[in-house]
Amino acid sequence: MVEYGNGVGQVAGRNGGGGGGQLDVGASIGQFVGDSVHTLSTLPPVELVAIVVIVFLGLVFVRRAF
Repeated sequence: MVEYGNGVGQVAGRNGGGGGGQLDVGASIGQFVGDSVHTLSTLPPVELVAIVVIVFLGLVFVRRAF
């Protein structure tokens, strides 16, 4: 019996297709940016300098490649 097994509560808000709901692109982009900012804000200064140097060298390499 469904009413005793909490069957309605376990499937509420899901599709009948079994794949999941719709993707909220705006929320996904916002979460990506927020996670990236959090990760960068928790890095030590040495790693931040290393990232800046790597990005700079990558840009120099790309400029010479084209």
